[in-house]
Amino acid sequence: MAGLPREGYVAPSPDAAVYVISVAAELTGLHPQTLRTYERLGLITPGRTGGGGRRYSHRDIELLREIADLTAVGIGLEGVRRILDLQNRAQALARRNEELLAELEATRGALRQALASGRDQGQGPPNRLPVLRRPDPVQSLVVWRRRP
Repeated sequence: MAGLPREGYVAPSPDAAVYVISVAAELTGLHPQTLRTYERLGLITPGRTGGGGRRYSHRDIELLREIADLTAVGIGLEGVRRILDLQNRAQALARRNEELLAELEATRGALRQALASGRDQGQGPPNRLPVLRRPDPVQSLVVWRRRP
């Protein structure tokens, strides 16, 4: 069938720089000079061939479409830069948060296991680790300062 990948075909990764500037411009609806301007402003960084030709990846095409959408609603290029930067930061923070949550769960599991094995052997004091204790609803914290 025409249009379907052949057996054994492996699609390029989304980061593989495969599109020349004219194809990238056509796929995004932007002029090639606009793509060059976005590169010069640091909004996008296409790959380069050995001869210096630009090559755009699928992710680059998606980013160019996003830039085009933002500018179409009246956001200036500096605003676009800030939005993209904030999106990148938010994604990095979300990834880091997931890593920390996984690490916390692994630590809690290891602590529970260590406490359980200590109890099985008749050792160990009651659990005083804050990470394993459930909060006591009747406890409260009062912050005060002595008056001069």
